Amino acid sequence: MSSIRSVLIFLTLLVLSQSVFSQQDPKELAREYMTQAELTLEATKAIDDARGLVVTAADLDTTFIKANYEAGRLHLITIDKHLAVKFLLRVYRQDPTYRFDIEYSIGRSYQFGEKFDKAIEFYNLYKEKLARKANYQGKDKVDAAVVDRAIYECQNAKEFFANPKNFSIVNIGREINSEYEDYVPVLNENETELFFTTRRRDDNLNQNVADDNKPWEDIFFSTKTGNTWSYAKNIGEPVNTPYHNSNLGLSADGNTLFIYMDEGGGDIYYSERANGTWGEPIPMPGIINSSFEEKSVSISADEKTLYFSSNRPGGFGGLDLYRATKDSKGEWSNVKNLGPKINTDQDDDAPFIDYDLVTLYFSSKGHKGMGGFDVFKTTFDPATNEWTEPENLGYPINTPDNDIYFVSSKDSKRAYYSSVREDGMGYTDIYVITIPEGLKNEQPAVAKNPEPPVDTAQTTSTEPVVTKNEPKTDPVKVDPTKNNPPVKEPKTEPTKTEPTKTQPVKEPKKPIVPLKYVIAVVDAADKSPLDAKVKLVGAKDNVIVGSSSQGNGVYEFLIKNPKAKEYRLSVDRDGYAYQNQNIKIEGATTEEKTVNRTVELRKLSVGVTGILRNIYFDFDKATFETESYVELNKLEAMMRTNSNMTIELAGHTDAIGTKAYNMFLSQKRAEAVKDYLTKKGIDTRRIKAVGYGKSKPLASNDDESEGRELNRRVEFKVLSN
Repeated sequence: MSSIRSVLIFLTLLVLSQSVFSQQDPKELAREYMTQAELTLEATKAIDDARGLVVTAADLDTTFIKANYEAGRLHLITIDKHLAVKFLLRVYRQDPTYRFDIEYSIGRSYQFGEKFDKAIEFYNLYKEKLARKANYQGKDKVDAAVVDRAIYECQNAKEFFANPKNFSIVNIGREINSEYEDYVPVLNENETELFFTTRRRDDNLNQNVADDNKPWEDIFFSTKTGNTWSYAKNIGEPVNTPYHNSNLGLSADGNTLFIYMDEGGGDIYYSERANGTWGEPIPMPGIINSSFEEKSVSISADEKTLYFSSNRPGGFGGLDLYRATKDSKGEWSNVKNLGPKINTDQDDDAPFIDYDLVTLYFSSKGHKGMGGFDVFKTTFDPATNEWTEPENLGYPINTPDNDIYFVSSKDSKRAYYSSVREDGMGYTDIYVITIPEGLKNEQPAVAKNPEPPVDTAQTTSTEPVVTKNEPKTDPVKVDPTKNNPPVKEPKTEPTKTEPTKTQPVKEPKKPIVPLKYVIAVVDAADKSPLDAKVKLVGAKDNVIVGSSSQGNGVYEFLIKNPKAKEYRLSVDRDGYAYQNQNIKIEGATTEEKTVNRTVELRKLSVGVTGILRNIYFDFDKATFETESYVELNKLEAMMRTNSNMTIELAGHTDAIGTKAYNMFLSQKRAEAVKDYLTKKGIDTRRIKAVGYGKSKPLASNDDESEGRELNRRVEFKVLSN
């Protein structure tokens, strides 16, 4: 710990001495930052801290190849992987031979940034180099099989992104997520308790930091009343210790918590709750644990079957999934690998056995994935004793980054998992997934007590057929020994023929035709077309609308919802002020229709302003609502990709309260945004926070939702770039 503290003291001195350094040549200053980053990595595993120093060095001197390469590399092994391409391209343009695998690294960053065609382009450039230098054996060589897998992932991603599933994916909220990593959600079957692992500072049992300069892992929990989760709390001792502690799984009744311990290479322990108190964690009985790593676990609702991951020998490569059953003594036995249909030569991890006991969800770096861990689903068929081919749950659940620790609700209409997404509050966050028709396929409806069909070919009865609604008459009996009088035929009336009424033929219902919503992105000054990242999602449910690029800055979205709906349109391009717009779009009808919209982006020049439209504050507070984090993260990304830019953050309030108090509150709100950015690594000297109180309203203060809420806002203004 002392080495970490000494590094942090040096960093503090470095920041305090910036007034001296600012007089230095930028290239000399860049080398000072690079040296400090190297010392940081020698003394600690604080990659995030080193990355910040390296990025500063790279931006101070864009010709400093070593700093720019390291800035790209460190992005690829942490977060914001898509930002690596900016630094790696600087290297590539100046010296394409600096690293043998430079094209591959650029391709990876493009893949994480969802620019799949560009990723494939650079992967192929690397393969061409590999073919030309087939005998190259340097440490910076990436095998062709790895590159082919990456190209395959990009092709899969293009397919999945073009056809997004109707999933609503929403950040579970600030009550549970923090600015640090939050992951591995597990819930009881009633969804009233949630346990998860976090590396947050607040309420951590160990106030020191681990060797990566982050807080230690602790297990936290939250309870739900109605639809509201309580603020998460530390589960405490004896489950947590002063060191790393992570949960793995939870029994359906919520009284058995499975825990990961570093013992024996990584083993599974469990703790039981009695009378509201958690017991001391003990190792799993039987033969679950080995001298190798056991990492994830899920127990069936009937507590008779256990699924877990392990990298023990005899698998197919990396982590594999295994199944064990409980014997008559209550111990876990009969451990079996789930086989090659489930397990791949890559990592297969994080199993969750559904409440139906046959549907298994898991995350894999293999199969038909898009990169990193993707969530898959498979079903066990007892008749064949086999699992079905694993199915990728598709976009937007899965992305090119890690999507893992998926658990389903009992009714299969909700799920929870860990992911890194644009509305995250920190690093990895926990999200809730909702889909109207449920995660499992619906069974076809069957009529109650159906009548069996009559098969006339099989009818052998000689009984007379009686027609419904006609009187049943006995046949006339004739005695041949008697002189019977002739039978009088009944008088028949002529049949009156009624004219046939023609039933009108019903016209078949016309199918709903998707509404084409076309966005053209242009430069605000000269109206020239701009390629950009354009996304359209439901404002309330986060359901993504499928899109395709038409080229020349034009993007087409297909609206299939027949009802009018509020959407959030986001448009981003490096070097320009991003735009987030809330718009209402009419529903699809039976007629073809196209709606055109032009979005003008302004270059980030001095004086350019922007309203952070989706940053909302609780009444009378400077705390963010959960919906604010998409906007905050876009602002952070804009600051990162324009590292020389300085801005003013202007805070505003509604008209409730005194002038003096509103000036105070607006200042606090501007400072809250600044604090968020600086905690994410943005230099505090690049941001000026100012409060304007209620002096500049956007809308009337007479109404809360349409007026006062909009006035409680923050705006940015470019001061220099």
